[in-house]
This record gives sequence, structure tokens and C-alpha cells, in this order.
Amino acid sequence: MARWWNHDSTPEGVQRDFGASVRGEEPGEDLVVSLDGRPVGLVQRAVIADHPEDLAEFAAVVEVPEGAVELDYLIGVPALRGRGLGSRIIAALVEDTWAAHPAAPAVLVAVAAANVASWRALEKAGLRRVGAGPMAPESPADGSLHYVHRIDREPGATR
Repeated sequence: MARWWNHDSTPEGVQRDFGASVRGEEPGEDLVVSLDGRPVGLVQRAVIADHPEDLAEFAAVVEVPEGAVELDYLIGVPALRGRGLGSRIIAALVEDTWAAHPAAPAVLVAVAAANVASWRALEKAGLRRVGAGPMAPESPADGSLHYVHRIDREPGATR
């Protein structure tokens, strides 16, 4: 996980990086993924336009529809990786996004091109690759090439 999610996991680092979101002081959501009542992962979800730096990065690579939502995710339990859980989490979160963000026309996800497991999970969950280009890497060890995946709300779905 640390290879692709470069965050300080000390209590101070978690407070610094996630405290404002958890307290509702900034836009976006940090969601804990549970499996059989046990926390196993984390998902971040936000309207892209609420984060101007993210909007600029996405817009340099792909069209960003007004109201589009971005996702970021991780599975923190190594034994659960490579078992299809990631694609199930992504698919469930996309479905939840349509309900939680009724004006969102699309979900976009940027992932480091080298993170093959992640972009394959996106594709298994029904997202399609719509662009590739340079974006700031989560980890300094990664190159800047990222793939952007997208899924659109079904036409005629309730907004």
C-alpha cells in the first residue's frame, strides 16, 4: 500500500492529512471500507471542482464535466489484495456516488500508469480509460504518467 499511497501513517500524520476532512472542515469524504466488521481499506471521494489543483491536473489530461466526482482508494490488508476486492469496492462506491451526489454526471479516477493492479481493478469495475498524461505522482518513486478512467451516470438516471 505504501508504494502507491504515500502518506505519513503516524497518528500526527493521519491527523494532519485527514483530520479536516473527518471534521467536515473541507470538501470531500474519507470513508472506511469494512469487511465482516473489520476495517480493511480507505476511500476518498470529492467533487473535483471543489479542489482547484485536482481540477487543473485532470483538465490538462481529459475533459472534466461540471459536478464530476473523483475517487481514490486503498486496501490496507495485504492478504486481501489480488482477490477482486478492489473492483468490488470501486463498483460499490460508484453506485453509492450516484445516490450521494445526484448531480454528478461522471466519476473520474487518476492512477499511476505503473500501478497495473489499480487500473485493472477500475476496468473490472466498469470504468474505461479515457486519457493518459502527466500528473503529480502520489509517491516520488513514480513517474508522472497517469491513466484517467471514467464512468458516466446511466442516461436517464435520476439526478
